[in-house]
Amino acid sequence: MEFLTEYGLFLAKIVTFVVAVIVVVSVILSAAKRDRPEGEGELRVQKLNDTYRKLKESIQARLMDDTERKAFQKARKKVQKAEKKQKKAAASGNEAAEAATSRVYVIDFDGDIKASDTDQLRRSVSAVLSVADPANDEVVIRLESGGGLVHAYGLAAAQLDRIRSKGLKLTACVDKVAASGGYMMACVADQIVASPFAVLGSIGVVAQLPNFHRLLKKNDVDFEVLTAGEHKRTLTVFGENTEKGRQKFLQDLEDTHGLFKDYVSERRPQVDIASVANGDIWFGRRALDVKLIDRIQTSDEYLIEACERADVVSVSFQRRRTLPERLGLAVSSALEHTAWRVLGALRNRNLH
Repeated sequence: MEFLTEYGLFLAKIVTFVVAVIVVVSVILSAAKRDRPEGEGELRVQKLNDTYRKLKESIQARLMDDTERKAFQKARKKVQKAEKKQKKAAASGNEAAEAATSRVYVIDFDGDIKASDTDQLRRSVSAVLSVADPANDEVVIRLESGGGLVHAYGLAAAQLDRIRSKGLKLTACVDKVAASGGYMMACVADQIVASPFAVLGSIGVVAQLPNFHRLLKKNDVDFEVLTAGEHKRTLTVFGENTEKGRQKFLQDLEDTHGLFKDYVSERRPQVDIASVANGDIWFGRRALDVKLIDRIQTSDEYLIEACERADVVSVSFQRRRTLPERLGLAVSSALEHTAWRVLGALRNRNLH
């Protein structure tokens, strides 16, 4: 009984300490977020050729005996030496060396309903456009999104239009889903590459909202909506909706749908928009049949093939964490590690 009492007091102290530290860290992080200058961050660039090459060499090395491995390493050093000479020549202003190097810039977009990744996309696109050569280079957007708000995805698609307007080839790779607003973005590209079971299409517009008017009326609660302008408010959550307001709302949806169809038609004239703009979705192979995409292929396959003909560079904009945020994450990690060690020790004590 005494052991259980001591154990309970010890555990209560630990929990109290952990909760107190988490509260302090949360306050620090909140203050840091409020004080963070807008737009602060850094651009990260990674050469994917090196990533894929290291994977290949790692497997090859494990399959070789000592003699083969030594020969392989010797040959690899010669290749690296030649690559260094080529880079040195390019850095010294050798135009021929520079002209021989084409690049594929890879940008990722992972969309939620608000297209929250648009700011990172905007900055990444701006960075790429500042260095890309329309004559030799290509941009690949690895796109995953089920769509969302019309105005948010309209802006995201406009960022990709910036790439096309500069004369750069744009390829959209879809491994899982590019539907509704996601497909609006994808159709900007010169070509769309999708995996066999990726979800494409959903060229339609949807809006839904609950209405609590009858519930309020049942409980003798009045709710008034006052507007200046006939169409300032069509449907409402708490007020009584009218057939006139409902028809206006539907008219707005149809108008938005028409703009969506026009947008897709302008960028993919090969698509029979009348047959696909009904809100349906198509999996990869079916999407190829109706010309919503151009090729069945995963993004990995496409980029590995690109590595054979160009330097493939991943470009991403990531916000730089402030010092308080870094300290907060370090403290959180340390607390988590300590908590697990304490729980492990207590578990072992109980077992013995």
